[in-house]
Amino acid sequence: MTASFGMRLRAAFTTNIKLKLFSAAVALILYSLAHGSQDAQRTMSVDLVVVLPPDTASRMLVSPLPPQVRVTLRGSRGTLDELHSDDVGNLQLDAHTGQERRALLDRSMVHVPPGVRVDQIDPPAIDFMWDDLIVRDVPVQVSVVGTPAPGYVVKGAPAATPLALRLRGAKNEVATMQFARAQSFDVSGLTAGVYVHALSVDRPPPRMSLDAATVSVSIEIARELSDRMFTRVAVAVTGQAHARTLPAEVDVHLACSPDIAHALRADQIVPRVSVAPSPGAGSELLPVIVAVEGCEPKVIPSSVVVKW
Repeated sequence: MTASFGMRLRAAFTTNIKLKLFSAAVALILYSLAHGSQDAQRTMSVDLVVVLPPDTASRMLVSPLPPQVRVTLRGSRGTLDELHSDDVGNLQLDAHTGQERRALLDRSMVHVPPGVRVDQIDPPAIDFMWDDLIVRDVPVQVSVVGTPAPGYVVKGAPAATPLALRLRGAKNEVATMQFARAQSFDVSGLTAGVYVHALSVDRPPPRMSLDAATVSVSIEIARELSDRMFTRVAVAVTGQAHARTLPAEVDVHLACSPDIAHALRADQIVPRVSVAPSPGAGSELLPVIVAVEGCEPKVIPSSVVVKW
């Protein structure tokens, strides 16, 4: 009985096999045609292309633009399944005057193949915010990091070349930018001398640009100096006997390395004026000279009247 059932089952599959295969193929084709022609929806991302004003218009867009919009399409399932983004292209908006406030996205702007229609565009409109495009110069700011070698200091402020950079962008944003910040100048371990480095400049915020990405910065390293003040020091006169000065005393300010400044004694400080020998009485305004090795002197007052 089991063998008889197996024979009947085999006969059911093998009898008229060609006709059965043909029938199955026709059924598949009819199924595909029926379902492929059914109405369906598909959502695609489409690139948004906006024509902006030329530079000569001096207008700048300050509101963000979406790079793409979502387009919902309707058509037969088969057509939509075979549709590629290249078949749709992009959606273009004209805002070249710089005065547009809102642009409606119409379905007719989307190019679709026959048999496909546009159901919806998201977002349905694009809003524009504009500002005047201006150019102004902003100073370059350079900071110093690190510490020079022992006994040395940074002399003065770092000097940038150029001193200012040209900033271009939206008026309301450019007005708030006070300087262009350059990379910090590292003085670690430097000794006496003038050093020049090319430093990069921080990129400005979006919708602004600078006319240079680097600046040349110079900085001077000098020996560390300590100040010593000697007050009311008598002025000595050479070259003319019995001469005297008005005033008779001056203040001497010395800038020296810390070790020299600490060791200075008052008797080492001798302000002098030199007078050319001449017969008879006379007077002359002459500079006061102070010479101390390793020190930079400043005399107050710097000149005295010498009478003889």
